[in-house]
Amino acid sequence: MTQEPGSPGAHAVRPSGRLPSTFTRLMQRDGVAALTALVLLLVVGSLLWPSFHSLDNARNTLLGNSYIGIVAIGMTLVIVSGGIDLSVGSVFALGGVIGVYGNNHGGVLLAVAMTVVACGAVGLLNGVLVGYFGLAPFIVTLATLFGVRGLVYQLTNAGATTASVPSDSTFAYLGTGTWFTFGVPVFLAIGLYAAFHLTLGRTPFGLAVQSIGGSESAATLMGLAVRRVKVSTYVICGALAGVAGMLQAAQLVSASPIIATGYELQAIAAVVIGGTLLTGGSGSLLGTAAGVVLLGVINSFIVELQLDSTWNNVVSGGFLIVVVVMQRLLNYRRST
Repeated sequence: MTQEPGSPGAHAVRPSGRLPSTFTRLMQRDGVAALTALVLLLVVGSLLWPSFHSLDNARNTLLGNSYIGIVAIGMTLVIVSGGIDLSVGSVFALGGVIGVYGNNHGGVLLAVAMTVVACGAVGLLNGVLVGYFGLAPFIVTLATLFGVRGLVYQLTNAGATTASVPSDSTFAYLGTGTWFTFGVPVFLAIGLYAAFHLTLGRTPFGLAVQSIGGSESAATLMGLAVRRVKVSTYVICGALAGVAGMLQAAQLVSASPIIATGYELQAIAAVVIGGTLLTGGSGSLLGTAAGVVLLGVINSFIVELQLDSTWNNVVSGGFLIVVVVMQRLLNYRRST
Protein backbone atom coordinates (compact mmCIF):
# COMPACT_ATOMS: atom_id res chain seq x y z
CA MET A 1 0.00 0.00 0.00
CA THR A 2 1.48 3.35 -1.05
CA GLN A 3 0.69 6.91 -0.05
CA GLU A 4 0.23 9.84 -2.34
CA PRO A 5 3.00 12.47 -2.24
CA GLY A 6 0.58 15.03 -0.91
CA SER A 7 -0.93 12.84 1.80
CA PRO A 8 -0.32 13.64 5.50
CA GLY A 9 1.35 10.30 6.06
CA ALA A 10 3.98 11.00 3.43
CA HIS A 11 4.86 14.35 5.01
CA ALA A 12 5.14 12.72 8.44
CA VAL A 13 7.54 10.01 7.32
CA ARG A 14 9.87 11.94 5.04
CA PRO A 15 11.55 14.29 7.56
CA SER A 16 12.30 11.43 9.98
CA GLY A 17 14.04 9.53 7.19
CA ARG A 18 16.22 12.44 6.14
CA LEU A 19 17.77 13.24 9.51
CA PRO A 20 19.33 9.81 10.19
CA SER A 21 20.57 9.69 6.60
CA THR A 22 22.26 13.08 6.91
CA PHE A 23 23.68 12.19 10.32
CA THR A 24 25.02 8.88 9.00
CA ARG A 25 26.77 10.50 6.07
CA LEU A 26 28.29 13.17 8.33
CA MET A 27 29.61 10.70 10.91
CA GLN A 28 31.24 8.51 8.24
CA ARG A 29 32.84 11.34 6.29
CA ASP A 30 36.64 11.45 6.63
CA GLY A 31 36.66 10.33 10.26
CA VAL A 32 34.35 13.07 11.53
CA ALA A 33 33.29 10.88 14.47
CA ALA A 34 36.90 10.27 15.58
CA LEU A 35 37.75 13.94 15.11
CA THR A 36 34.72 14.98 17.16
CA ALA A 37 35.68 12.63 20.00
CA LEU A 38 39.26 13.92 19.82
CA VAL A 39 38.17 17.55 20.14
CA LEU A 40 35.89 16.71 23.08
CA LEU A 41 38.70 14.90 24.91
CA LEU A 42 41.09 17.78 24.29
CA VAL A 43 38.59 20.26 25.68
CA VAL A 44 37.86 18.13 28.76
CA GLY A 45 41.57 17.46 29.35
CA SER A 46 42.43 21.15 29.06
CA LEU A 47 39.73 22.05 31.59
CA LEU A 48 40.90 19.43 34.07
CA TRP A 49 44.65 19.90 33.71
CA PRO A 50 46.17 23.21 32.54
CA SER A 51 49.28 21.42 31.30
CA PHE A 52 47.22 19.11 29.09
CA HIS A 53 47.11 21.53 26.17
CA SER A 54 50.74 22.62 26.59
CA LEU A 55 53.17 22.54 23.68
CA ASP A 56 55.35 19.99 25.48
CA ASN A 57 52.43 17.57 25.80
CA ALA A 58 51.61 18.04 22.12
CA ARG A 59 55.24 17.33 21.15
CA ASN A 60 55.39 14.17 23.24
CA THR A 61 52.00 12.87 22.11
CA LEU A 62 52.67 13.41 18.41
CA LEU A 63 56.21 12.00 18.54
CA GLY A 64 55.18 8.96 20.56
CA ASN A 65 52.37 8.12 18.16
CA SER A 66 54.10 8.99 14.88
CA TYR A 67 55.53 5.47 14.55
CA ILE A 68 52.25 3.62 15.02
CA GLY A 69 50.72 6.31 12.82
CA ILE A 70 52.97 5.36 9.91
CA VAL A 71 52.09 1.70 10.41
CA ALA A 72 48.40 2.62 10.38
CA ILE A 73 48.74 4.17 6.91
CA GLY A 74 49.57 0.82 5.34
CA MET A 75 47.00 -0.93 7.51
CA THR A 76 44.33 1.45 6.21
CA LEU A 77 45.09 0.53 2.60
CA VAL A 78 44.99 -3.19 3.37
CA ILE A 79 41.73 -3.00 5.33
CA VAL A 80 40.04 -0.78 2.73
CA SER A 81 40.97 -3.42 0.12
CA GLY A 82 39.18 -6.04 2.21
CA GLY A 83 42.22 -7.61 3.89
CA ILE A 84 44.07 -7.52 7.21
CA ASP A 85 47.76 -7.60 8.15
CA LEU A 86 48.72 -9.02 11.54
CA SER A 87 52.44 -9.12 10.75
CA VAL A 88 53.17 -5.38 10.99
CA GLY A 89 54.47 -5.53 14.58
CA SER A 90 57.07 -8.14 13.68
CA VAL A 91 57.95 -6.32 10.46
CA PHE A 92 58.34 -3.15 12.54
CA ALA A 93 60.96 -4.90 14.68
CA LEU A 94 62.65 -6.29 11.55
CA GLY A 95 62.85 -2.78 10.10
CA GLY A 96 64.66 -1.54 13.18
CA VAL A 97 67.23 -4.34 13.11
CA ILE A 98 67.88 -4.07 9.38
CA GLY A 99 67.99 -0.28 9.51
CA VAL A 100 70.68 -0.27 12.19
CA TYR A 101 72.66 -2.97 10.36
CA GLY A 102 72.45 -1.10 7.05
CA ASN A 103 73.57 2.15 8.63
CA ASN A 104 76.56 0.49 10.31
CA HIS A 105 77.64 -1.08 7.01
CA GLY A 106 77.04 1.69 4.51
CA GLY A 107 75.28 4.69 5.95
CA VAL A 108 71.76 6.04 6.16
CA LEU A 109 70.89 5.60 2.48
CA LEU A 110 71.75 1.91 2.59
CA ALA A 111 69.76 1.62 5.82
CA VAL A 112 66.65 3.07 4.21
CA ALA A 113 67.03 1.01 1.04
CA MET A 114 67.58 -2.27 2.90
CA THR A 115 64.65 -1.61 5.21
CA VAL A 116 62.20 -0.80 2.42
CA VAL A 117 63.30 -3.78 0.30
CA ALA A 118 63.38 -6.37 3.09
CA CYS A 119 60.14 -5.33 4.77
CA GLY A 120 58.44 -4.76 1.42
CA ALA A 121 59.44 -8.34 0.55
CA VAL A 122 57.52 -9.60 3.59
CA GLY A 123 54.52 -7.65 2.34
CA LEU A 124 55.04 -9.13 -1.10
CA LEU A 125 54.93 -12.63 0.36
CA ASN A 126 51.70 -11.80 2.19
CA GLY A 127 50.19 -10.24 -0.92
CA VAL A 128 51.05 -13.10 -3.25
CA LEU A 129 49.65 -15.72 -0.88
CA VAL A 130 46.46 -13.70 -0.41
CA GLY A 131 46.00 -12.31 -3.91
CA TYR A 132 47.24 -15.13 -6.14
CA PHE A 133 46.76 -18.22 -3.98
CA GLY A 134 43.50 -17.09 -2.40
CA LEU A 135 44.56 -17.82 1.17
CA ALA A 136 42.85 -16.11 4.09
CA PRO A 137 44.65 -12.85 5.05
CA PHE A 138 44.24 -13.59 8.76
CA ILE A 139 46.02 -16.95 8.51
CA VAL A 140 48.75 -15.74 6.14
CA THR A 141 49.70 -12.68 8.14
CA LEU A 142 49.44 -14.56 11.43
CA ALA A 143 52.01 -17.00 10.07
CA THR A 144 54.36 -14.19 8.98
CA LEU A 145 53.86 -12.52 12.36
CA PHE A 146 55.45 -15.53 14.05
CA GLY A 147 57.93 -16.22 11.26
CA VAL A 148 59.33 -12.70 11.02
CA ARG A 149 59.54 -12.32 14.79
CA GLY A 150 61.51 -15.55 14.90
CA LEU A 151 63.80 -14.23 12.15
CA VAL A 152 64.42 -11.06 14.18
CA TYR A 153 65.41 -13.16 17.18
CA GLN A 154 67.78 -15.15 14.98
CA LEU A 155 69.39 -11.98 13.62
CA THR A 156 69.95 -10.65 17.14
CA ASN A 157 71.01 -13.95 18.70
CA ALA A 158 67.77 -14.11 20.70
CA GLY A 159 68.28 -10.54 21.87
CA ALA A 160 71.78 -11.15 23.23
CA THR A 161 73.30 -9.03 20.45
CA THR A 162 72.18 -5.40 20.59
CA ALA A 163 73.10 -3.35 17.56
CA SER A 164 73.49 0.39 18.11
CA VAL A 165 74.39 3.49 16.13
CA PRO A 166 76.35 6.63 17.10
CA SER A 167 74.03 9.20 18.67
CA ASP A 168 75.48 11.94 16.46
CA SER A 169 74.98 10.05 13.16
CA THR A 170 72.63 11.06 10.36
CA PHE A 171 70.65 7.88 10.98
CA ALA A 172 70.09 8.83 14.64
CA TYR A 173 69.00 12.31 13.55
CA LEU A 174 66.01 10.76 11.76
CA GLY A 175 64.68 9.77 15.16
CA THR A 176 66.17 12.31 17.56
CA GLY A 177 66.32 15.44 15.41
CA THR A 178 63.76 18.25 15.59
CA TRP A 179 62.21 20.68 13.13
CA PHE A 180 60.44 23.69 14.62
CA THR A 181 60.79 22.02 18.04
CA PHE A 182 58.83 18.93 16.90
CA GLY A 183 60.51 15.59 16.24
CA VAL A 184 61.50 14.73 12.68
CA PRO A 185 59.32 11.56 12.70
CA VAL A 186 56.24 13.76 13.22
CA PHE A 187 56.88 15.63 9.97
CA LEU A 188 57.72 12.43 8.11
CA ALA A 189 54.43 10.93 9.28
CA ILE A 190 52.50 14.04 8.21
CA GLY A 191 54.13 13.94 4.79
CA LEU A 192 53.27 10.26 4.34
CA TYR A 193 49.68 10.86 5.40
CA ALA A 194 49.32 13.70 2.91
CA ALA A 195 50.79 11.60 0.10
CA PHE A 196 48.67 8.51 0.76
CA HIS A 197 45.53 10.57 1.39
CA LEU A 198 45.85 11.87 -2.15
CA THR A 199 46.75 8.39 -3.40
CA LEU A 200 43.69 6.77 -1.85
CA GLY A 201 41.21 9.43 -2.91
CA ARG A 202 42.58 10.90 -6.14
CA THR A 203 44.42 8.19 -8.08
CA PRO A 204 43.26 5.16 -10.11
CA PHE A 205 45.15 2.92 -7.68
CA GLY A 206 43.32 4.34 -4.67
CA LEU A 207 39.95 4.09 -6.35
CA ALA A 208 40.76 0.50 -7.32
CA VAL A 209 41.60 -0.31 -3.69
CA GLN A 210 38.20 0.99 -2.59
CA SER A 211 36.38 -0.80 -5.39
CA ILE A 212 38.00 -4.14 -4.58
CA GLY A 213 37.15 -3.79 -0.90
CA GLY A 214 33.57 -2.89 -1.74
CA SER A 215 33.01 -5.83 -4.09
CA GLU A 216 35.84 -7.92 -5.46
CA SER A 217 33.62 -9.64 -8.00
CA ALA A 218 32.32 -6.31 -9.30
CA ALA A 219 35.88 -4.96 -9.47
CA THR A 220 36.88 -8.01 -11.55
CA LEU A 221 33.99 -7.43 -13.93
CA MET A 222 35.13 -3.80 -14.26
CA GLY A 223 38.47 -5.06 -15.52
CA LEU A 224 40.53 -3.98 -12.51
CA ALA A 225 43.79 -5.79 -11.76
CA VAL A 226 42.46 -7.18 -8.49
CA ARG A 227 45.38 -9.45 -7.64
CA ARG A 228 48.02 -6.88 -8.46
CA VAL A 229 46.30 -4.16 -6.45
CA LYS A 230 45.94 -6.49 -3.45
CA VAL A 231 49.62 -7.39 -3.60
CA SER A 232 50.54 -3.70 -3.81
CA THR A 233 48.62 -2.85 -0.63
CA TYR A 234 50.49 -5.52 1.33
CA VAL A 235 53.85 -4.43 -0.09
CA ILE A 236 53.16 -0.83 0.92
CA CYS A 237 51.99 -1.94 4.36
CA GLY A 238 55.14 -4.00 4.95
CA ALA A 239 57.46 -1.26 3.69
CA LEU A 240 55.81 1.41 5.87
CA ALA A 241 55.92 -0.82 8.95
CA GLY A 242 59.64 -1.34 8.34
CA VAL A 243 60.27 2.39 7.89
CA ALA A 244 58.42 3.10 11.15
CA GLY A 245 60.57 0.52 12.95
CA MET A 246 63.71 2.04 11.46
CA LEU A 247 62.70 5.50 12.69
CA GLN A 248 62.07 4.27 16.21
CA ALA A 249 65.40 2.45 16.19
CA ALA A 250 66.94 5.77 15.15
CA GLN A 251 65.29 7.46 18.13
CA LEU A 252 66.51 4.76 20.51
CA VAL A 253 69.91 4.57 18.67
CA SER A 254 69.59 0.79 18.92
CA ALA A 255 67.40 -2.08 17.73
CA SER A 256 65.52 -4.52 19.94
CA PRO A 257 63.83 -7.80 18.89
CA ILE A 258 61.03 -7.43 21.46
CA ILE A 259 59.86 -4.02 20.34
CA ALA A 260 56.42 -3.38 18.78
CA THR A 261 54.68 -6.38 20.35
CA GLY A 262 50.97 -5.77 19.88
CA TYR A 263 51.47 -2.92 17.40
CA GLU A 264 49.33 -4.73 14.85
CA LEU A 265 46.33 -4.50 17.17
CA GLN A 266 46.99 -0.85 17.96
CA ALA A 267 47.19 -0.05 14.25
CA ILE A 268 43.95 -1.89 13.52
CA ALA A 269 42.25 -0.11 16.44
CA ALA A 270 43.36 3.31 15.16
CA VAL A 271 42.15 2.51 11.64
CA VAL A 272 38.74 1.27 12.78
CA ILE A 273 38.28 4.11 15.26
CA GLY A 274 39.06 6.46 12.38
CA GLY A 275 36.00 5.20 10.54
CA THR A 276 37.42 2.60 8.16
CA LEU A 277 35.11 -0.37 7.82
CA LEU A 278 36.63 -3.75 8.69
CA THR A 279 34.59 -5.22 5.84
CA GLY A 280 36.50 -3.02 3.38
CA GLY A 281 35.47 -0.62 0.66
CA SER A 282 35.37 2.54 2.76
CA GLY A 283 38.06 4.38 4.66
CA SER A 284 39.98 7.60 5.07
CA LEU A 285 43.57 8.47 5.95
CA LEU A 286 42.33 11.62 7.67
CA GLY A 287 40.13 9.44 9.84
CA THR A 288 43.04 7.12 10.60
CA ALA A 289 45.20 10.09 11.61
CA ALA A 290 42.43 11.23 13.97
CA GLY A 291 42.18 7.70 15.37
CA VAL A 292 45.93 7.53 16.04
CA VAL A 293 45.99 10.88 17.84
CA LEU A 294 42.81 9.98 19.73
CA LEU A 295 44.43 6.85 21.16
CA GLY A 296 47.45 8.96 22.10
CA VAL A 297 45.26 11.47 23.91
CA ILE A 298 43.52 8.63 25.77
CA ASN A 299 46.95 7.50 26.94
CA SER A 300 47.67 11.06 28.10
CA PHE A 301 44.44 11.00 30.10
CA ILE A 302 45.55 7.82 31.83
CA VAL A 303 48.94 9.36 32.65
CA GLU A 304 47.29 12.49 34.07
CA LEU A 305 44.96 10.36 36.18
CA GLN A 306 48.05 8.49 37.46
CA LEU A 307 46.55 5.13 36.57
CA ASP A 308 48.51 2.02 35.71
CA SER A 309 49.55 1.88 32.05
CA THR A 310 47.57 -1.33 31.57
CA TRP A 311 44.40 0.77 31.76
CA ASN A 312 45.35 2.15 28.35
CA ASN A 313 44.52 -1.21 26.77
CA VAL A 314 41.30 -1.50 28.75
CA VAL A 315 40.06 1.95 27.72
CA SER A 316 41.22 1.58 24.11
CA GLY A 317 39.51 -1.81 23.83
CA GLY A 318 36.26 -0.46 25.25
CA PHE A 319 36.41 2.55 22.95
CA LEU A 320 36.98 0.26 19.97
CA ILE A 321 33.91 -1.80 20.85
CA VAL A 322 31.81 1.35 21.05
CA VAL A 323 33.07 2.51 17.64
CA VAL A 324 32.37 -0.85 15.97
CA VAL A 325 28.84 -0.92 17.41
CA MET A 326 28.26 2.65 16.21
CA GLN A 327 29.51 1.71 12.73
CA ARG A 328 27.05 -1.17 12.63
CA LEU A 329 24.16 1.05 13.71
CA LEU A 330 25.08 3.77 11.24
CA ASN A 331 25.32 1.26 8.40
CA TYR A 332 21.96 -0.18 9.37
CA ARG A 333 20.38 3.27 9.31
CA ARG A 334 21.94 4.01 5.94
CA SER A 335 20.68 0.72 4.44
CA THR A 336 17.16 1.38 5.69
